[in-house]
Amino acid sequence: MDKLKGQKMTQYRWTICAMLFLATTINYMDRQVLSLTWKDFIAPDFHWTDTDYGNIAAVFAIVYAIANLFSGRFMDWIGVKKGYVWAIAIWSIGACMHALCGVATMWHLNLGSTQEMIEATGNVALAVSTVSAYCFIISRVVLGIGESGNFPAAIKVTAEYFPKKDRAFATSIFNSGSTIGALVAPLSIPLLARYFKNLGVGNGWEMAFILIGALGFVWLGAWLFIYQKPEECKHVNEAELAYIQQEEETPDSAAKREEDEKAIPFLKFLTFPQTWAIFLAKLVTDGVWWFFLFWTPAYISDVYGLSSDNPTAIMLIFTLYAITMLAIYGGKLPTIIMNRTGQLAYDARLKAMLIFAVIPLLTLFAQPLGKYSYWFPILLIGLAGAAHQSWSANLFSVASDLFPKKAVGTMTGINGLAGGIGSYCINKYSGQLFDYADQTQLTFLGFEGKPAGYFIVFCYCAVAYVVGWCCLKVLVPRYKPVKG
Repeated sequence: MDKLKGQKMTQYRWTICAMLFLATTINYMDRQVLSLTWKDFIAPDFHWTDTDYGNIAAVFAIVYAIANLFSGRFMDWIGVKKGYVWAIAIWSIGACMHALCGVATMWHLNLGSTQEMIEATGNVALAVSTVSAYCFIISRVVLGIGESGNFPAAIKVTAEYFPKKDRAFATSIFNSGSTIGALVAPLSIPLLARYFKNLGVGNGWEMAFILIGALGFVWLGAWLFIYQKPEECKHVNEAELAYIQQEEETPDSAAKREEDEKAIPFLKFLTFPQTWAIFLAKLVTDGVWWFFLFWTPAYISDVYGLSSDNPTAIMLIFTLYAITMLAIYGGKLPTIIMNRTGQLAYDARLKAMLIFAVIPLLTLFAQPLGKYSYWFPILLIGLAGAAHQSWSANLFSVASDLFPKKAVGTMTGINGLAGGIGSYCINKYSGQLFDYADQTQLTFLGFEGKPAGYFIVFCYCAVAYVVGWCCLKVLVPRYKPVKG
């Protein structure tokens, strides 16, 4: 230990964190291409309704959820270097496959051109919407299977490269890639689609899928050269390795490492209250973020008549996700609480998460204030999105607080399963609700039609986090790590 005192610590763990950030950014850009193009570019080609889009988004969510269950276990088994390669290769292929859906639909229905598909009526139009929806579903299934590997791998890498006290901050940094992806997407994807449509390259949206999907292959090449386990990496010196492994340098370190290496049988996870606390907290809250992600462009189009490539709509979505960048400080709050109070990581995290659970209550005012300006709902949704990302970063870290390292990938997969189920429900039933509200001119608290439908969903989004926090507090009221 003496020789480490004068050694300047390397900072390679932040290079790894940057790679996780980039992977998450690409991950979210790939899933955003559809939400930013379906209403104004894709739906006119295929005669889609909100229900069609909701079903496609819902299937993606449930496949993503189920795949999360296995991807976490897969990452624990194969290791994150190879596992990440498989994950990003599959999801990048899936992203590019979307571009072929129009051709596949025309081929299946023996249609001679895109124009013939667009001008179809009656049963032919119904067949076009049905077949095209199934083609997109197949592409979303491949995308969902691949994307499910991102967070289990990233959380596992974070547990390898960061001590417990820094994990929430590191997680908030790479998790902010979801915000950056969502931030960059509206500035690029609709404009790419419009540019290629004007050039006459398909209908534009096809090239948007291909170009964004190709980014994953670039990241994959870099990952193969950059990642190694910290104890094997030549870029990590002894001082940094000691910092990373600081919690293990105790009289019980050998026993702790041995415990961490023990695999927990999958069914045994179902017996832990810690598992159900995390599962339920994720189940009721994750769909909120996916709703904002998949439906905000449609909300702006439906309620305010602004298409996704309209400069005002682009600025609105950009502003929304710019606000969510505040979430990067959310991962730091538990560390601040720990430093000031000396509390354990879990207890400090729970205090911070209560703050993040209260902020989304502002969403209750989004639709009423939207009567005066479309900026009000965007600002409030942005604050709720920032609170969600802070909540999510800490909820991911709760798994590494309560479970041994060997089980973190599996627990993160279970976490993803819960989030996917929540997303499936909110996407599927939101699409049906919006079509129903539009057809029947549903009224709710002074709003009529689709605005009433959006207000109903906003009310759920507002209270979901308080419910999720109560699940954590009731099932695991204080720090109690799992003993495999």
